[in-house]
Amino acid sequence: MELRHLRYFVAVAEARTFTLAAARLGIQQPPLSQQIKMLETELGFSLFRRLPKGVELTVGGKVFLEEARRILANVERAGERAASAAQGKTGKLTLGFTTSVITHPLAPRMIGGFLKAYPDVQVEFREGSAASLIHAVANGSLDVGAVRTPVVRPEGVRFRTLLRESMLLVLPARHPIALAAGGGKTKDLPMLSLKALRNESFILARRTGAPGMFADLILACHRVGFEPKIAVEIEHMLSNIALVAGGLGVTAVPESMRGIHSSDVVYFKPKEAAMLSAPLTLVSREDTVNPASGRFLEFVESLADSPTTGATRRPRKG
Repeated sequence: MELRHLRYFVAVAEARTFTLAAARLGIQQPPLSQQIKMLETELGFSLFRRLPKGVELTVGGKVFLEEARRILANVERAGERAASAAQGKTGKLTLGFTTSVITHPLAPRMIGGFLKAYPDVQVEFREGSAASLIHAVANGSLDVGAVRTPVVRPEGVRFRTLLRESMLLVLPARHPIALAAGGGKTKDLPMLSLKALRNESFILARRTGAPGMFADLILACHRVGFEPKIAVEIEHMLSNIALVAGGLGVTAVPESMRGIHSSDVVYFKPKEAAMLSAPLTLVSREDTVNPASGRFLEFVESLADSPTTGATRRPRKG
C-alpha cells in the first residue's frame, strides 16, 4: 500500500464518482479504477458499492476513510514539521553567556527577540566562563556561546565580533580619588588616567598570563609605566564590582555594567580608552548541523547591525 493509493481512495470517496475524482487528480479513469481495485484486493474487502450513477462507501470503506484521512494529515504535518526544523524554525538550541555579556543591553534583545520570532524553538540557557563556553561549543555540547574576548581558539570554532564597547575604571565610592571627583554624584562620568592607580590593588577576573580584556588592562598599565598589583582573582566580572564596593581594590569593566552597585562605587572613563575595549563575540562551530543555530546567528547579527546597540558597531569582518 502506498500513499498515492490512500489519496486516490479519499478522492473517490469525496467525489462519489470515479470520473470526477480522476479529473480532480489529473489522471485517466481506467488507471484510477485499477488502483482502487488493487487496494481493495490488498485489504480483502470492498471499499465502494458501485451504483448506476457513482459509488458509495461500504461499512468498511467508511472506517477506512477516517483512517486514510488521519494518515494523510499526519504525513502532511510531519512534512511541515520537518521543513520547519530544516529551516531552523523549530528544534532545540543551547545558548551560553558569560556574566559580563548578559548585562549588555543587546543580551535581552537577542534572547527575547529570538524567542518571539521563533517561538517553536526550544532554548536552553547556560552560564559560564569564556573558556568553558568556548570548549563546550568545540565539543558540541553548546550550540552558541556569547563571550567577550576569546581566551582560547580551538580548531573548528568560529568567532564573530558583534560590537565593541568602552571599558570603565571602577573605584570604591569612599576612595579619595572618587570623593575628589564628586563621589559619583555628577551626571557625566569623570576622566581618570591609569597612572593614578599605580599604587592601587586590582581585582581581575582572569589570571595575568591569560588573553582577554584583563590582559589588555595589564598591558595598558605597562604602557603607562607600572606593573599592576593583583589583589584578587575571581571568576565573574559581577564579583569584581562587588569586591570594589567592599573596598578591596579597583577594577575595570565594560561600560554596559555601569550602574551596578552605583551607591558604593564610582565609574571613571579611562584617559587611555584607546588601549581598552570590550568586544562582544559570538562563538559557534564552523560545521554546525543545527539549523536553529544558523537562525540565531543571523538574528543576532541583524541586531548588532542596528544603530541602537549602544556601542561601536561591529567590524564587517571579525
